[in-house]
Amino acid sequence: MSLTTTLSYVLPHRLLSSMARRLAYSSNPRISRWLIDTVTEKFGVNLAEAANPDPRSYPTFNQFFTRALKPGARVPDADARTLVMPADGRISQLGAIEDGNIFQAKGQSFTAAELLGDAGDAEVFRHGLFATVYLSPKDYHRVHMPWTGTLRETVHVPGRLFSVGPAAVNNVPGLFARNERLVCHFDTDFGPMVQVMVGALLVSGVETVWGGEEIPAYGDRITRKDYRGKGITLERFAEMARFNYGSTVIVLLPPGVAEFAPHLDAEHAVKLGQALATLR
Repeated sequence: MSLTTTLSYVLPHRLLSSMARRLAYSSNPRISRWLIDTVTEKFGVNLAEAANPDPRSYPTFNQFFTRALKPGARVPDADARTLVMPADGRISQLGAIEDGNIFQAKGQSFTAAELLGDAGDAEVFRHGLFATVYLSPKDYHRVHMPWTGTLRETVHVPGRLFSVGPAAVNNVPGLFARNERLVCHFDTDFGPMVQVMVGALLVSGVETVWGGEEIPAYGDRITRKDYRGKGITLERFAEMARFNYGSTVIVLLPPGVAEFAPHLDAEHAVKLGQALATLR
């Protein structure tokens, strides 16, 4: 186990994330410019794809980090029967959910019930499919819809804020089911679909297009919001939410509705809009 992963067990997650939030939202130009320059240079951010490519024009680091892409920088797969990749990043893992168990890494797994915070919600996905997509600091940090869906419910599940980097994924048991997360349930024409926005160390929050900032300041209980009858429908490829720092999105699909694109596997670099799966 790496030193960073070992330290993540004892680091004051909430304090560090609170400090990171203050820095990310600071309008002090010395702070924002230093953060923007550091991330751009260290991670090789491609600003040519941004709707606003001028790093000096962003008043805060958070506005830079959640920047929009210019029109045409990403397009949905041309096959109208494909579910599209929800974000830029890389595949952490994907495959079948085996009797409710989701593979994390060699020797590590967690259950759909643990991830969703509810055994009843997880039952329909017991033998379904999952895809875990990791967004690194250099990536576009908005998450989009794989398929057209109507929002039914969100569930905020409080938890830890472990790093979601490869070392932590390989060594922290049940990582994604232990970190704070926002579970978004959608109804689609093929059945239920879930997108889980998983928080991580130094992640300051999650914002959705329908509700703004969704995760309360370090809540201590599961919070459910019912959106049935509100008519919130998001089209395939439409923006759904954004991370205020890099993290992970997990897509869950029910059994028998789709097959993953055959070229996808663990560690595969992906872009928003590429084919994730094809409906059967």
